[in-house]
Amino acid sequence: MITMVRIELYKIFKKWRTYIGFIAIGILVPIIQIAMVYEGEHSIDFVTRNIQESFVFVGNLLNSYFISYIILNALAVHIPFLITLVAADMLAGEATAGTYRLLVPRPVSRMKIVTSKFFAGAIYTNLLILWLAVISLGLGVLIFGVGELIVLKSGTIIIFEKSDVLWRFLLAYGYASLGMMVVCSLAFLFSSLVENAIGPIISTMAVIIVFIIVSAINIDLFQSIKPYLFTSYILQWREFFNDPVDTSKIIESTLILLGHVILFFGLTAFIFRKKDILS
Repeated sequence: MITMVRIELYKIFKKWRTYIGFIAIGILVPIIQIAMVYEGEHSIDFVTRNIQESFVFVGNLLNSYFISYIILNALAVHIPFLITLVAADMLAGEATAGTYRLLVPRPVSRMKIVTSKFFAGAIYTNLLILWLAVISLGLGVLIFGVGELIVLKSGTIIIFEKSDVLWRFLLAYGYASLGMMVVCSLAFLFSSLVENAIGPIISTMAVIIVFIIVSAINIDLFQSIKPYLFTSYILQWREFFNDPVDTSKIIESTLILLGHVILFFGLTAFIFRKKDILS
């Protein structure tokens, strides 16, 4: 199985589209950080404007933690597209290239084939989030240094001591990886249904966009549907920046996301095992 995963990773990383996500993050994050060098004080003023008359803020509030929090908020909704570019091509790409008939007759079960591809997609997804964390926090420390993290939550301002921040980011990035795994497994599912990667890419992004719109519309019918949409839980990494952290809510959201990953992968495995390989 390990050898098969390595082969699938080789297939993934030999395609140029694989590097689009890394390049995009490697360009966008420094641009945001450079912009914050000049405009960051305005962001701090915006967050603290309601209490500036009552409190005097000292220390380095414009730091890598504050910038990384903003970046994670800004990019969390865009990273699914970068992941879909790769995940949607993992099975459909084999059909497009006409390599199914060479792949399936080998003395390896279809279950092992689909599992190795899924693990390779999961590794890619986690590497992309790790790259985001390294660029955001690592480069941010070099430019801005570290300090207290100031967070605006529903009109309430929370200030975390700098020694109480790093573990929150580590868990937040870990949770974000799980959320992106749902996107990866959904694109992987769509990839098993067709013979061209364009369809799964469009379908996955369409599902995410529709779910986000439905969640945002304040209508009773849509609000009753919201708990059943996985997009309602992808951004729950923000809970790690509450005081106190709502552990039960995080555990519930984590189990729901894991359930989606298992469900989507299970459907993919079932479809792939029953699939008629004609080309």
